[in-house]
Amino acid sequence: MEKYTVEPYEEQQDRRDYREEEAYLRAKKKVDSIMGFYWHLASYVIVNIFLIIVISVNSDEGFFHFGTFATALFWGIGLLFHFLGVFGTDFLFGKHWEEKKIAEMMEKERENWE
Repeated sequence: MEKYTVEPYEEQQDRRDYREEEAYLRAKKKVDSIMGFYWHLASYVIVNIFLIIVISVNSDEGFFHFGTFATALFWGIGLLFHFLGVFGTDFLFGKHWEEKKIAEMMEKERENWE
């Protein structure tokens, strides 16, 4: 009986290929979710412009009342959660921001020492 053995180089190559495929699938999933968010944003803008115009033209109460903007407000809350789901909470105050603020605070401390 002949025993099949994998050469170390081939094994490393297989691991590298697997990691590259995993990275590709993660990146593709992220791009798809970003694209989904942008489609959601586009439909939000188009539909709400249409609704605001139609409601304000057909309303006896005029343009500035809650009914005119209610759909945009509540859908906007949902859009905000979609945004946070796609880009995460680190979008505004991410790791880079945190590191930059720490460096800034440390510099202020150094100035106080001198």
